[in-house]
Amino acid sequence: MIYPENFEQKIGFNIIRQMLKGYCLCELGEKLVDKISFLSEFDDINKSLCLLDEFRQILLFSDNFPSQNYFDLTEELSRIKVEGSCIEIEGLFDLKSSLNTINNLLSFFRQASNEDYPNLKKLSSDIFVEKSILNKLDSIINDKGQIRDNASEELHRIRYELIKNQKEIDKKIGQTLVHAKKAGWTDKDVEITIRNGRMVIPVSAASKRKLKGFIHDESSTGQTVFIEPQEIFEANNDIRELINAEKREIYRILLEFTDYLRPHINEIMLSYDFMGMIDLIRAKAKFALNIKAVKPILTHKTFIDWKQAIHPLLFLSFQNQGKNVVPLDIKLDQEKRILVISGPNAGGKSVCLKTIGLLQYMLQCGLLIPLKENSEAGIFNSIFIDIGDEQSIENDLSTYSSHLLNMKFFSGNANKETLFLIDEFGTGTEPILGGAIAEAILEDMNSKGSFGVVTTHYSNLKLLADREDGVFNGAMTFDVKSMYPLFKLKTGRPGSSFTFEIAKNIGLEEEILENASKKTGKTQLDFDKQLQELELEKEVIGKKSTELRVADEFFAEITEKYERLTEDLKKEKNKILEEARIQAKEILDNSNKIIENTIKEIRETQADKEKTRKLREHIKTQQEKISAKLPDKAKKKTLIERTEPDKIDQKKKQTDTLFSPKTGDLVKIKGQNTIGELSEVKGKNAVVISGTMSIRIPLDKLEKPSKKDKHSFVSGSKKSYGNIISEMNQKLAGFKSHIDVRGKRSDEIISIIRHFIDDAIYLNTKEVSILHGKGDGVLRKIIRDYLAGLPEIKTFQDEHIERGGHGITIVTLR
Repeated sequence: MIYPENFEQKIGFNIIRQMLKGYCLCELGEKLVDKISFLSEFDDINKSLCLLDEFRQILLFSDNFPSQNYFDLTEELSRIKVEGSCIEIEGLFDLKSSLNTINNLLSFFRQASNEDYPNLKKLSSDIFVEKSILNKLDSIINDKGQIRDNASEELHRIRYELIKNQKEIDKKIGQTLVHAKKAGWTDKDVEITIRNGRMVIPVSAASKRKLKGFIHDESSTGQTVFIEPQEIFEANNDIRELINAEKREIYRILLEFTDYLRPHINEIMLSYDFMGMIDLIRAKAKFALNIKAVKPILTHKTFIDWKQAIHPLLFLSFQNQGKNVVPLDIKLDQEKRILVISGPNAGGKSVCLKTIGLLQYMLQCGLLIPLKENSEAGIFNSIFIDIGDEQSIENDLSTYSSHLLNMKFFSGNANKETLFLIDEFGTGTEPILGGAIAEAILEDMNSKGSFGVVTTHYSNLKLLADREDGVFNGAMTFDVKSMYPLFKLKTGRPGSSFTFEIAKNIGLEEEILENASKKTGKTQLDFDKQLQELELEKEVIGKKSTELRVADEFFAEITEKYERLTEDLKKEKNKILEEARIQAKEILDNSNKIIENTIKEIRETQADKEKTRKLREHIKTQQEKISAKLPDKAKKKTLIERTEPDKIDQKKKQTDTLFSPKTGDLVKIKGQNTIGELSEVKGKNAVVISGTMSIRIPLDKLEKPSKKDKHSFVSGSKKSYGNIISEMNQKLAGFKSHIDVRGKRSDEIISIIRHFIDDAIYLNTKEVSILHGKGDGVLRKIIRDYLAGLPEIKTFQDEHIERGGHGITIVTLR
């Protein structure tokens, strides 16, 4: 379903119909152009697009496709179905020429391989032109449109007699003319002429009695008369009779052929239907090449994911002016179905809306559309549009009333397979009330699951996207420095109308602007600006979140490796300690034996001083031997060193038991200087926000930070967003999605590409192109080797062969 009735005029498809007719070769194709209609069945649309895409390949790569003598003989064939009717000579010639063209078309497709044009071959498979008809036509009429002399024996005889008699007449009248010139009856430079179909001699009026014959005419002055000499009069009568006989014979031949042709007319009509369809497909393909259109990836679902889409009529207009159209990237899916576009006047909002409506309608009318080949397109059962002024004096309708009638139709007929397009939503009445009604209608359309694009200046519609699932914002970008629209759609954030800025830029008096500012109030004036800044910050945060997720996963991997290494070290430590305990036990056992033996000897000698001294020296010698077996660190260990760790561990366990962090508390990661805010706790795991990083970590790895740590964290967390916004605006205004590196040295290429990709990521640009040229492929290899190592790169590939091929690399970012 299409609404309203003048839908095609509103989006400009009526202009495309006229262009298609201009590419047609015959009226058959033009009639089919008039019959182009909106399709909603996937198979019908896909078949039409496949036929068209195959023919586009023919126009690009084949030079011998038949494109001459496309004549519409359907009316003539319908006329001669009546018994007793006869085809005209002109119709006979057109029939021969066009049937030969149809036969050549069939030969072209039948000689092609099944892989080349499978759908076109299938289209021509049931069409057949009877060879005997072509042979009979060729035997009757030649390639100049003249009936052949040998079309019949009688015609051959008549024409032979005509030629013979004409020669005799030419000879006799020539002799009479020479005699008249010698006698002075006519001027020396006169020649034989024709009057009333008869050969005559111009004679002066004074001499008309001297030349015997019949006067057929005289000059306007009466001084010259045109006389048919008496001696050729009878011969001319014979010629006249032969000419009439020739006409009768030709009519008989045509009548006979018509009777022969009549049983085959229905079959021939099918051939002309085929030729008309080929003419239509050819016209569509020619138009597609002219607007650089391709076949997108077609899906059964209601879905739009277009890349680099352009308005075809705007493209052709700008092409003549030497300008370029800013392409459109747009995606509508089940999560984000309704796009609310805002931005300054003359910023491209309405063009964006019309581009979406026109391209979707073209696609579902079986036409290729101008966008990137990797774009995806879905099918909608209905398209509704509300654009332009529909006020009517006859129907007593105001502009706003007509909009409300459209909204009533939208609400009553929309469903999950509807695409609606509304320009300047809610305007035409009191802004606050109009905005409220527009918001309610948009919520209703969203509840029905419909897809749509609306343009507006109303702030309440911009804010709707933050609380309504399925609705999201988009903005037409604007260079705030030059105060000039960039005509580029950026989704995810609303746009400002820049009302006062534009008024100031066009030279409206300062006093008026100041007065308007006072009447509006600073709060209202700052709203758009604050909204823009918040959305820019949101975009920056979104990019940072993506980076942090990657960093978080990397950090989690590092943490896991660290914990694994710590566990290995702990095992190694326990092993070393166990070996040390065994060694220490052996040393103690030996020491005890020495002490016991010494005590025993002292008792036996009754504490003899000399003996005691020797025993002490022996003990000292043994002690030195035992000490020599121990490591240097073990020699220095004291009882205090051995007991101190136990005290520290006990104190630490008590502290850990007392510290139970909550969401929002500052925490410190054990064994590190990293401090952050506890974002959430899930079981035994926690998420800590430190600076721009989000860290997942076990809860028992956290400890309470000291006052000094807290002070350092708070001081380092302060950050101004003003510089970010300014930098974003500067980069957005100056950034181009393509770069030319031809002529650059290989040692500087990587730096240039790195900065270019960084800027693209920073500005959330999904696709960029790098022009490196073809040459020997060195630059292309260096660039692609570098791109292959970047995690931010989703894919990279050659540009389409028509737009540069492997001289340009198209890069798609994640």
